[in-house]
Formats: sequence, C-alpha cells, structure tokens
Amino acid sequence: MALFWRIFGLNAVVLGVATALLLWAPVTVSVPVALTEAVVLIGGLGVMLVANAVLLHVGLAPLERVTRRMATVDLLRPGQRVSVTGDGGVPDLVRAFNDMLDRLENERATSSARALSAQEGERRRIAQELHDEVGQSMTAVLLELKRAADRTQDPVLRTDLQHAQETTRASLDDVRRLAVRLRPGVLEDLGLISALTTLTTDLSIHTGLAVHRHFDADLPQLDQQTELVLYRVAQESLTNVARHAEATEVTVGLRRAGDVVRLLICDDGRGIGLAHEGAGIRGMRERSLLIGASLDLEAAPQGGVQVILSVPLSQSGG
Repeated sequence: MALFWRIFGLNAVVLGVATALLLWAPVTVSVPVALTEAVVLIGGLGVMLVANAVLLHVGLAPLERVTRRMATVDLLRPGQRVSVTGDGGVPDLVRAFNDMLDRLENERATSSARALSAQEGERRRIAQELHDEVGQSMTAVLLELKRAADRTQDPVLRTDLQHAQETTRASLDDVRRLAVRLRPGVLEDLGLISALTTLTTDLSIHTGLAVHRHFDADLPQLDQQTELVLYRVAQESLTNVARHAEATEVTVGLRRAGDVVRLLICDDGRGIGLAHEGAGIRGMRERSLLIGASLDLEAAPQGGVQVILSVPLSQSGG
C-alpha cells in the first residue's frame, strides 16, 4: 500500500469509528451546549486524536528508523542496515535504502582499492627516486667533502668540512629512512614479521619508547595485499603513538585466534578522542575494508588506546 493511502486509511478508520459512535450513541447536543455535553465532545476529540497519533506512529515507524540510520551511517563501517518486514510502500522504501547502501559500499570499496593501489605505486616510485637519485647524489657530495677535507691544510676549514660531512650523512640517513617508510623492502624480501620487527626497532631507537613484541611463530601464510595492509595499519598506529600519545611504552602483537589473525597495538599514553577520527584512522579503516577485516579502536587498560585489526583467514588466503 502506498504511503498516501496508508495514512488516508488510518485517518479514515479513526473518523469512521468516531462517526459510528456519534450515530449510535444515545447522546444528543442541545443548543446552547450543556457543560456535560461539551466535556463528552472534547473527551471524544481527545481520544480520536490520540488514536490517530498512535496509528500514525506505528505506520511511520520504519521511516523514523531510516531517518536515524541516514544520520549515523558510515560507509567505513559496512553492514549498517534497517530491519524491514512486510510489503508495500514503506517496506519497499526501506529495502530501496538498504540496496542503496549496498551499492555505495561496493562503489566505495572499489574506488578505495584503486586509490590505495595508485598510492602504493606512487610510493614505490618516489622511494625508488629517493634511493637511486637523491641518495646517490648525496653520497657523491659526501665523498667530495671527505676528499676536500683530506686535501686541505687549514684546520679550521677541515673542521667545517667535517661538520658538513656529518650533516650530509645525517640527511642521507633521513632520506634512506623515508624511502624505507614509503616502500618497505624488508616486507617484500623477508616477510611481515621481519618488517614489523624492523618497524618497531626503528621506533624505539628514534623515540625512546619501550616496545614489547608478541608475534606467534605459527602464523598462517597470508597473501601480499593482506601483509601490506597489516604493515600499513601498524605503521600508522605507531606513528600516531609517537606523535600524539605521549606514551612511554607500546605493545605490538600479531597472533592467530581461531580463524582470525589479529594485530594489536596498545600504548599507555593519554588516549585520543575516539569520537572524532582523523584522516589517519579513516585511512586505516579504508585499508581494512580491502581485505574484509574489521578495525576497532578502544580505550586501553593502562590508559592509552589499543588498535585491533582482525583479519578473517578466509579473506586473506590463509
């Protein structure tokens, strides 16, 4: 039944019942209206309005659920649907809304996959250029500075050249570290565990954080895309810890729990506003959708934040 006819029918029922009561009830209205008659009429009007309101509320309840869902739906948290039963105008509208969410989620996942694939390709290109061009140029400058420092007889100039060498060497290390962040070669060469170990070791060296690692030795074989998503989520989470958490220690775990591989990053910092997710966290959610994983952010027992990425083995090739 169309929404118009549904509302019309509800009102018709209420008015029909009221008319029947007026016709068959042994009640008359005098002129002028007596007080008791006015009370009966006003009471009947009130009952009619209440009945109409109740019936309309029941009839339009599915639309209210759709309105609430539209205000809270997030395509990065798939599966949010409005329950629907029956046939007709309102249930069909709810089904159309659910179908629209299905299409939007599929299109979002497809476009995110293309964007992230292009992003990884661009990262590889930039990392290669940093390594092959900038890195080699800075190495050549470093050698020239060393030769100049060895040839000069002026101790002051030699000291200045040696300082320039140290600055260039530090810059070269930064370039190499940036290239590794853009393109984790150790992930491709040695696997996920080695890549996470290197990532956490570098974090500890450069930030002073105490890092605790818990990696299962019998992890199943994961496909390349799943390993890359796990690595990028860990990388972004640890970057957030280093920049914003004001933490003293962080725990990184990678374990198997039944048919799920779970990545856990937990810190003892000041926490973050979980109600307002930034671009980094939403980027992690987009990556997790690529492999059918779920990403949860919760308050950690020791006061910080814990990031949990759960990857079903059926989606990861394990």
